[in-house]
Amino acid sequence: MTSAKALVLIATLLGVAGCAVQAPTPEVPVPPASKSHPRFAPPPGVQSHWDGALTVYVIDGYPDLFYRERTYYRWDSGWYWSTQATGPWQATDSTAIPPGLYRRYAR
Repeated sequence: MTSAKALVLIATLLGVAGCAVQAPTPEVPVPPASKSHPRFAPPPGVQSHWDGALTVYVIDGYPDLFYRERTYYRWDSGWYWSTQATGPWQATDSTAIPPGLYRRYAR
């Protein structure tokens, strides 16, 4: 066998061996969405899901309506709160809003 053919054979075998030995890149698991939180009870009478980043329940079908600890929060160019999902709504400042939720709308 000529030296050129031997080099091609060696290079090919090393290339194939390198592919076979290389470990696959692990996938980062995405945590599933949670329907509830172990400490905070979900809102009564409405469909919702817990958003861990916002630290509140998001009311399904109403992207700017949230709930935590017997209080509903609503964003409408400013913050409002109520003890019922349908109001009446009281205007409030950001100090009364859960921190994770406030950061979503911070400018």
